[in-house]
Amino acid sequence: MRAIQITEFGGPDVLTPVDLPPPQPRDGEILIDVSRAGVNYADTHQTENSYLAPATLPLVPGAEVVGTTPEGRRIVALLEGGGYAEQAVAWENIVFDVPDMVDDGQALALVLQGTTAWHILRSSAHVQPGEAVVVHAAAGGVGSLAVQLAKQWGAGRVIAVAGSAEKRELALSLGADAAVDAREPDMKRALEDANAGRKVDVVLEMVGGPTFDASLAALAPFGRLVAYGMASRQSPEPVPVGKLMRRSRAVIGFWLAHCFADPPRYLKGPMTDLFGMVQDGRLRPVVGGTYPLSQARQAHEDMRDRMTTGKLLLDPTA
Repeated sequence: MRAIQITEFGGPDVLTPVDLPPPQPRDGEILIDVSRAGVNYADTHQTENSYLAPATLPLVPGAEVVGTTPEGRRIVALLEGGGYAEQAVAWENIVFDVPDMVDDGQALALVLQGTTAWHILRSSAHVQPGEAVVVHAAAGGVGSLAVQLAKQWGAGRVIAVAGSAEKRELALSLGADAAVDAREPDMKRALEDANAGRKVDVVLEMVGGPTFDASLAALAPFGRLVAYGMASRQSPEPVPVGKLMRRSRAVIGFWLAHCFADPPRYLKGPMTDLFGMVQDGRLRPVVGGTYPLSQARQAHEDMRDRMTTGKLLLDPTA
């Protein structure tokens, strides 16, 4: 089968098209003929071995696919790896049947990035009606869904942060109440200005570095900052406990991998919610581009260069 393999760590150039034997499912696993594979920002970390879980070479990247089983079930699945290929295997308990009214791109937008958006708002931030919510990378795969979910769940004001006028316009079209340029030199002030001069209640943060620092400074008492990525590859300043106590603020980390320990508890409900919202028109996943499998390198380059929006897909049939 055709696949993308990494045999050395590095940038996008290490993503190499190869021919490999098809994977063999173990007990409890399902074989999937892949129609589309999802690309996530975490994949760009995996290629250089800078992600939360250390990688072992050689590897086929890819944590999610949509496709069909040998019996003809149309499913979307989370994987331990191996998604950038014509065939993949997944554990039965992290496979979800795709409703007829949900297309492949939408299903892939939901299964990893959608469940992340669901959990960082519900499980981590516990967003309450009327609160001001900041969404960094608001035109990305997680951010574009988080903007919509925050509005659906009663946020009083959603402030989208993005790096281009086009991305800010997209976030506004998805329901954001205000949009801030990600390149603002004084991000703390920009966030407060976007909230009528007031500090904010929730920040969904995946940039790291100075963006994290400024976002924490913009939090109101009892505010929550949820960190779920570090796209800048810069660590923020250390946060002393006393600094959190003085303003009754919280910093919460989130990694979807912990949901794999109990999928019926942590994934089934969110997927049911998300599928339902897509089917009745309350949620609009954004598919930003589809690349032939052989152009996985280009997909990574475009993502790292901040040229993309929404969900990126790889097509193993092209």
